[in-house]
Amino acid sequence: MGTDLLVFALYGAVTVALAWGLAGYMHRVYAGERVFLSPVLAPVERAFYAAAGTGPDRLQGWTGYALAVLAFNLAGFVLLFAILRLQGLTPWNPEAIAPMAPDLAFNTAISFVTNTNWQAYGGEGELSYFSQMVGLGVQNFVSAATGMAVAVAVIRGFAAQGTGRLGNFWVDLTRTVLYVLLPLAILMALLLVSQGVPQTLAAYARAITLEGAEQVIGQGPAASQIAIKQLGTNGGGFFSVNSAHPLENPTILSNMAQSVSILLIPVAFCFLFGRMVADRRQGLAIFAAMGILFVAGLSVIYAQELAGNPLLASEAGVTGGNMEGKETRFGIALSALWAQATTAASNGSVNAMHDSFMPLSGLVMLVNMQVGEVIFGGVGAGFYGMLLYVVLAVFLAGLMVGRTPEYLGKKIEGREVTLAVIAFLSMPLGILVFGALAATVPQALAAVQDPGPHGLSQILYAYSSATGNNGSAFAGFGADLPFHTTLQGIAMMLGRFAFIVPMLAVAGALSLKTPAPASAGTFPTHTPLFVVLLMITVVILGALTFFPALLLGPIAEHVSMIAGQSF
Repeated sequence: MGTDLLVFALYGAVTVALAWGLAGYMHRVYAGERVFLSPVLAPVERAFYAAAGTGPDRLQGWTGYALAVLAFNLAGFVLLFAILRLQGLTPWNPEAIAPMAPDLAFNTAISFVTNTNWQAYGGEGELSYFSQMVGLGVQNFVSAATGMAVAVAVIRGFAAQGTGRLGNFWVDLTRTVLYVLLPLAILMALLLVSQGVPQTLAAYARAITLEGAEQVIGQGPAASQIAIKQLGTNGGGFFSVNSAHPLENPTILSNMAQSVSILLIPVAFCFLFGRMVADRRQGLAIFAAMGILFVAGLSVIYAQELAGNPLLASEAGVTGGNMEGKETRFGIALSALWAQATTAASNGSVNAMHDSFMPLSGLVMLVNMQVGEVIFGGVGAGFYGMLLYVVLAVFLAGLMVGRTPEYLGKKIEGREVTLAVIAFLSMPLGILVFGALAATVPQALAAVQDPGPHGLSQILYAYSSATGNNGSAFAGFGADLPFHTTLQGIAMMLGRFAFIVPMLAVAGALSLKTPAPASAGTFPTHTPLFVVLLMITVVILGALTFFPALLLGPIAEHVSMIAGQSF
C-alpha cells in the first residue's frame, strides 16, 4: 500500500509540474506571442488564415464564435459519416473491412465530433486504417481543439474590459492544433513506439497457435492515434479493449505516460485561467477544488478495490483485493488511478473493465461523469463546465451575504445565472430522461447483461458517459443496438453543445461589463472558503440531482453485496 501511495504522489507531482509549464506556453500561444516553434509553424499558420480569409484581427462576439463552432462541427460530422459509410471504397484497407451500418456510423461520427469517443464497435475489426487515421484521427485533434478554443474564449469573456469580443474561433482552433496538440502528440507517439506500440500500415499479422489454430493479430497506425486520444481526452481505443490491450498499452511506462497525458491539458487550464485573468490565485482556487474532489474519488475507488468482494472472501477464502477485469501487469493501484482519471477527465479510455469494479467504485465513476465532467474534465470542456459551477457558487454566496454576486469584479446577474442553469439541465435530461427510456423500452433492455441494480448501473453508466462526453462503458452493456446508437448519439450532441452555447453566451454577457474595484463587501473568490463553497455547489447541484437513481443502482448493489446477494 505504501508503494501505491508513493506512485499516486509521483503521478500528481509530475502531472502538476508539466501542466504548470504547459500553461505558460499556452498563454503565449493564445495571446499570439512568439514561442520557440514560431519559426517553423508561423508561416503555416498564416497560410491557413489566408486560405480561410480570416486572421487574428477579425474578432468575434459570442454569437459569431458560437455559429463558427456549430458550423465547423456540422461539417466534421458530415465528412466523418461519409468516410464510415464509404469505408469499403477507401484506400488503406488491407483487411477489406466493410462499411459501417447507418445507425452505427451516425453514432460513431457524433461520438468523435463531440469529443466523446464512445465506441459501439470493435476498433480493429470494424474500421480500416483510412477510417482510423483520416476519419477518427483528424476528429481526435479538431474536437479536442474545439473544446480548448471554446474554453479560451469563455476565459476571455470573464477577463474582458467591456469589449464584447471573445477572439476568433478559426484562429484559436488553428493555434491549438499547430502549437499545442500536434507537437505533444508527436512526442507521445514516439514514446509509445519505443515501448512497443505498433505504427504501421501493414496487414494484420497471423500466427499459428500451439493448438494449430490461426490467430489474427490486429495492428496498424496505433501509436499516433493513442497519443492524441489521451492528450485530447478523446479516449477512443484503436483496439476493442482499449488501453487494456497489450499492443495499445504494453508497459508500466506507457501506462503512466498515458495516465499523465489524460490530465495534462485539463490541469494546465486551471493555471492558464489565472494567467489570462491576471490573478493566478483564481486559477489556483479552481485547481484546489478540482484536485480535492479528484483525490477523494481516487481514495474511494482504491479502498474499495483493495478490500475486494466480501462474498468471495467468506465463501472461497479469496484475499488480495478485486482483480477481476484488471490486467495483472497494472494491478489494483494503476487500474484505480486510471479509472478515476478517465471518468473525471472526460477521457473514456480504460485499462480495466469498469463493469468488474466494486459497486461503490462504479458510484464514484458515475458521479464524476454526472456532475458534468468538471473534475478537471475534458480538454477545455471541463474548465468551462467548472466555470458554470463558479457562476452558480458566486450567486449562492451573494444570496448568503445579501449582496449582488460578483466574480473578477463583474456582477453576476439573472441572465448569467439563467444561462448557467440551462446548461446544467442538459445533464439530467440526457441521463435521467434518456436513461428512463432505455430502462423501459423492451428492445433497449436487450443491451443490459445483468439483472437488478447492476443492470440499472449499466444503463446509468452508458447514458452518463454519452451525455457527459466521456466515452467509457461498463463492459457488460451491449451498445450496438440501433435504439442505443441513435439515442446515445442525440445525448452526446446535447451534452456537448447544450453546454457550449450557453457558456459562450455567459462569456459574451460578461465581456460587455467593465470590472469594478473590490470593496469591503466583495466576497473573495481565491480563498479556502470559496474552494469549499465551490466543491459543495458541485456536489449538491450535480451529484444529488442523480441520488435517487444512484440509490437504486450502485448503492443498492453495495448494500445487497453486504447482505450476501450478488447480481
